[in-house]
Amino acid sequence: MRMSTMDKEIMSEREELKRAQKMRRNKKKNGKKGTSDSNYIGVKRFFSIMFILGSIGIISGLTLLYGPWNGFRDWLITTAMTTMTHQYFATWFYDDDVIKDTLNRNKVVEINEDTNTDMIEIANKQTTNYENEYERQILERDPKNNDYKIIEINEKNFTGYLAAIYDPSRIQAVCTKNLGVSGQYLTTMAEDNDALIAINGGGFVDPNFNSTGGTPLGVTICDGTYKSKANYSGAGGIIGFTEDNKLILTSKVSVKEAEDKGIRDAVTFGPFLIVNGKASSVVGNGGWGEAPRTAIAQRKDGIVLFLVIDGRTLSKPGVDMDDLIKILQRYGAYNAANLDGGTSSVLVINNTIVNDPIDSTGAHKTRPISTGFIVTKDESDDGDHAVVADKLGEDED
Repeated sequence: MRMSTMDKEIMSEREELKRAQKMRRNKKKNGKKGTSDSNYIGVKRFFSIMFILGSIGIISGLTLLYGPWNGFRDWLITTAMTTMTHQYFATWFYDDDVIKDTLNRNKVVEINEDTNTDMIEIANKQTTNYENEYERQILERDPKNNDYKIIEINEKNFTGYLAAIYDPSRIQAVCTKNLGVSGQYLTTMAEDNDALIAINGGGFVDPNFNSTGGTPLGVTICDGTYKSKANYSGAGGIIGFTEDNKLILTSKVSVKEAEDKGIRDAVTFGPFLIVNGKASSVVGNGGWGEAPRTAIAQRKDGIVLFLVIDGRTLSKPGVDMDDLIKILQRYGAYNAANLDGGTSSVLVINNTIVNDPIDSTGAHKTRPISTGFIVTKDESDDGDHAVVADKLGEDED
């Protein structure tokens, strides 16, 4: 049958339409394939990058842990092994021989002397002559507070507080009421003893790192009463005050030694940092790592220093023993000792914690302890302090 011209044109348009539809289908199909290929290449590239970064991280980590440089390894082991709950950070990666060797290469070599209390002359006089800025901070008393002064410590790796106590006769050791069973929070001990200011004290028995602080180490004397008489072979020794209100440090830990030296209040811990004006030698990083710390010291003029340093944050890990010595020397310490640290490091004023203790879980809180040092109140106390007034809820004016 012959097709008309119109029929031919219609057929031609249909063929053209079919070709156009076919081209669109092919284009769409090819587009999907291109997207799939592109996605595959993207995923492959992502995992390649992650593999490379992971490999670099693993190699870097292994180099830090086991490489030829001791710095990181020594820091990790000494910091972990002086904590109560995080020693696994060291024992995961290193055997006992490596840990022992590291601790032997990083330690505090104490001065082999007992305190010569004759060198301490309790002046209790105010002066306007200051040898340097640190002397001015100690000796320039607050107009509204003649009992103590708080100095804020703020340095690159740590923050904290230094309390200058002007009358050492008002310093006493306090103990948990549940001796041998459980410790108490320092705020509770401070309140029970009507304390103006308080810091944590000596170490305590901590089997399996889960003790509640009920059993203090060594010899403990609270207000003339012997609360513990245990043997002690660790760093330092007895840290106490004599009947004439002088801080005394003795490595001979016994009741007889305490009685012979006329010690009225004492705890046991260490290491001793400064004895008779001579600083202990810090070998390596000192073996105690960086952590929150508490220390007690006395100047030659009788002024007692309570030092509490915070830590356990990424930017502010805390102090090592060398840091403690330098801070205390700066403020004129003549005899000084390290007290219990870590979560135990607490400064309490008017029954309020003014520093920032952090426990092993990262929570901002302290723990029950066995002993502490307090400053007793008298009628002149008003507790006014510019540095900690915000935490105590006081008006700075």
